Amino acid sequence: MKQRLQKILSDRGVTSRRKGEALIGQGKVTVNGQIAALGDSADPEIDTICVEGKPLPSTREYIYLMLNKPRGYVTTLSDEKGRPTAASLVSDCGRRVYPVGRLDMDSEGLLLFTNDGAFANRAMHPSHEINKTYLVEVRGYGPEGFQLLQKPMTLDGYRIKPPKLRLLWTKDDSARFEITIHEGRNRQIRRMCALAGMRVTMLRRIREGELELGNLPVGKWRFLTASEIEKI
Repeated sequence: MKQRLQKILSDRGVTSRRKGEALIGQGKVTVNGQIAALGDSADPEIDTICVEGKPLPSTREYIYLMLNKPRGYVTTLSDEKGRPTAASLVSDCGRRVYPVGRLDMDSEGLLLFTNDGAFANRAMHPSHEINKTYLVEVRGYGPEGFQLLQKPMTLDGYRIKPPKLRLLWTKDDSARFEITIHEGRNRQIRRMCALAGMRVTMLRRIREGELELGNLPVGKWRFLTASEIEKI
C-alpha cells in the first residue's frame, strides 16, 4: 500500500516525519533509483527506497539502550533555547530513539532510550511504580532534616510515599545518601530535600528497576543485554 515517504521513514525508525521531509527536499531520498520530491508516495513492500544511498531497514527493529547522562544536558529531543540534548549523545546508535522518562538538566546518571513506543509508555505509566535509586549529595544536612525526609510529604497536592534512604557519610553540614523513590514527580528529590532544609549539590540516578548504571562512563551509552530487556 502506498504511503507518504516521510511517514515510511518515520515508521521504519530512520528519522522523524519533519526531518524526513527535509531529507526529501534536499534530494537525499530516492525511490527505485529516482530522486523523490516532497509529496511523493511509495509502497515500502514493493519499491526500493534509499536514504543517502542506503536502503531502508526491511522492518522496524526495536532497540533499547542506556546512557550515563552528564549534567547540563536536557532530555528533550530538541531545545528551543539551544541547550545540548541527551539525544545528541546517542545519535550514533543507528536508529531514531527517544528518552524513557526524564532527568532534569542539573541531574546525571541512568537514562534509557528506545524506539519502542509501547515499552516506553508502559515504563513511564505511574501505575507501574518502578523503583528508581539515586545517589545524592546535599548541603544543610542535619539529623532532624534527614528524619523528615523519611516521612510522607505532599508535592503539588499529591501525597508521595516515603522513600527508602541509606546514609553513606556526613561531614559538617554535607552528606551523601542513597534514596529510592517510586513516583517521578517533576524535580521530586530536589523539592523533597528543600522541604527538609537541604540543598542538593549532586544528583545521580544509579538504578532503575533491576537495571544498574554500573561503571558506564559519563556521556557514553550501551545497548541493553537480552537479559536486561527481559527484566524490563
